[in-house]
Amino acid sequence: EPSRPILTRNQLRSDGDMCIYALTVSTMEGLNFEESFAPVARMEAIRIFLAYAAHKSFTVFQMDVKTAFLHGSLKEDVYVCQPEGFIDADHPIHVYKLKKALYGLKQAPRAWYNELLTFLL
Repeated sequence: EPSRPILTRNQLRSDGDMCIYALTVSTMEGLNFEESFAPVARMEAIRIFLAYAAHKSFTVFQMDVKTAFLHGSLKEDVYVCQPEGFIDADHPIHVYKLKKALYGLKQAPRAWYNELLTFLL
C-alpha cells in the first residue's frame, strides 16, 4: 500500500453537493511543500482604505469567492488517496495527483494568492 501523507474526507453539504477536503497528516515545510504563507491585510490598512474611500465618496464593494482555494495551481506534486465512495474497483490502491489545491492543504492559501496576484498586477 502506498504511503498516504494526505487523506481526504467527503462532506455532503445541505444543498446536496459534495465537497472533498484534504486532511493533512504529516506534511513538513521544505519536504512536502515549499511555502504556505499567504499575506493578509492588517486591520490598520483596511481602516485607512475605508477612510480614504469615504473621504472620496467611493463606493466600496465586498465579495467572497466561496471556491477560491479550489482555483490555485500547485507548484509541487500532491497525491491524495481515493475518497470513500469514489474508489476505483479496478485500481483500489491508486492515488490521485492534484492539479489544483483542495481545502485543507497547507499550500492552498498561498496557491490562491499566487493565482489572484496574476490578475491584480
